[in-house]
Amino acid sequence: MGTLSKLRRMVRRDGLSVREASKKLGIARNTAARWLAMDEMVEPKYPKRVPVESILDPYKEQLINWLKADSHRGKRDRRTTKALFEAVRALGYSGSRGPVYEFCKHWRDEQLHKPRHAGFVPMSYELGEAFQFDWSCEYAFVEGLRRRLEVAHIKLAASRAFLMVAYYTQSHEMLFDAHARAFDIFGGIPKRGIYDNMKTAVDKVGAGKQRSVNARFESMTGHYLFEAEFCNRAAGWEKGIVEKNVQDRRRGIWREVSERRWANLDELNVWVREACLKAWQEMKHPEWPELTVADVWQDEQVRLMPCPTPFNGYIEQPVLVSPTSLIHYQRNRYSVPCEWINSTVSLRAYPAHLLVVAADGECVTLKRSFERDQTIYDWTHYISLIERKPGALRNGAPFKAMPEPLLELQRQLLKNPGGDRVMAKVLNAVTLHGLEAVLVAVELALQAGRVSGEHVLNILSRLQEPAKQVHELPIAIDLVEPSQADVHRYDSLRLNKGGDHVE
Repeated sequence: MGTLSKLRRMVRRDGLSVREASKKLGIARNTAARWLAMDEMVEPKYPKRVPVESILDPYKEQLINWLKADSHRGKRDRRTTKALFEAVRALGYSGSRGPVYEFCKHWRDEQLHKPRHAGFVPMSYELGEAFQFDWSCEYAFVEGLRRRLEVAHIKLAASRAFLMVAYYTQSHEMLFDAHARAFDIFGGIPKRGIYDNMKTAVDKVGAGKQRSVNARFESMTGHYLFEAEFCNRAAGWEKGIVEKNVQDRRRGIWREVSERRWANLDELNVWVREACLKAWQEMKHPEWPELTVADVWQDEQVRLMPCPTPFNGYIEQPVLVSPTSLIHYQRNRYSVPCEWINSTVSLRAYPAHLLVVAADGECVTLKRSFERDQTIYDWTHYISLIERKPGALRNGAPFKAMPEPLLELQRQLLKNPGGDRVMAKVLNAVTLHGLEAVLVAVELALQAGRVSGEHVLNILSRLQEPAKQVHELPIAIDLVEPSQADVHRYDSLRLNKGGDHVE
């Protein structure tokens, strides 16, 4: 009614033409003329428009349930619109993604009322100028358990080529290993690296840009010849390229990682590496949409500094060997050779192993464990001690991890008096001839049914002997004067009574 009354006042009171009035009111001129021609001032009514049923209608209720469920989850666990689109397609939806994306966006805008923040300065980088680094916390099923993983994100600021590497901790050795892997994949090193104020790089944050850089971290930057630059406090947008990479990869690559089961961390990292390289081929570059990330990376690679040998990124500390030949590191205990008991050794921690170096330069490599309160034995470290204390074989904890042939030999030898000493002799042969040779000798002795230390050592000595060379016999020589048989010599011996022969 309001529009019709305004129209009548404009035309019949104010003297405006129908064209001018209809233009100001935003209605068609023909409609305005028809309304003015009516005798009574009754605004026409139009039939209610019946919306056409959308192909998405049967699935909207399910989408709303998923969106409501995601609204109660943590930010990292929420599904993306792409994931919801794939899920609704699995239910039978045959339409395009447009209606699904529009419906999800409309629902989120209405229900969640997310404020949009502004005020960030866009950044631009030259090819080969800089890379950005950041950590993120993710979860995945590794070795049968859902584990918290620290994922390193390294991204070239210009080409947007990136790499992700998962670790159990954010310690120095992991940081150095992530850089070595990334520079190897990128094919070179940019001139600058941009970081936040992480503890593995910055010991103390000063005023402005003043930083007390960690000595070990500075050694790495000096080795690779790039300059480290640190963001201001609470200014993550200064490395926004890698910050966005964390969000995008969490919704893409890491979503698939979290749905799989991984035998170990190495298997997971191999798959993630291939997924990153595949993404380079598929992703369009934000500044040059006609090119992929891989295309721009090829141009950037020639502008990178060459890679030197990887930085030897270990963390070293002295440790004391206990009377039980164990060292302690990060709430775990590891065995070392018993000759080092009560001495101080140097422990060098790498991402996957520990290198223990004695005072005389002898070293052993131990597989690193990231569990807690574990004792990891290597029974070969206690062989020389068993020579002096063979009775400890019966209940010695390290020897429970021996190979099954040695355990079976031990069970049979300990049934007899002095069997522990015999077993100690067999184990001592491991240091002389190697574990594989001893295992073969033990298996052969068990198969023969003659279980004794002497038999095992006899087989081992025969296995260690070099194979005798078979020489061909020379050709028979023809005699010029063949020998003649003379039986009369025996008669002379028989008749000789004074001889020393026996009657």
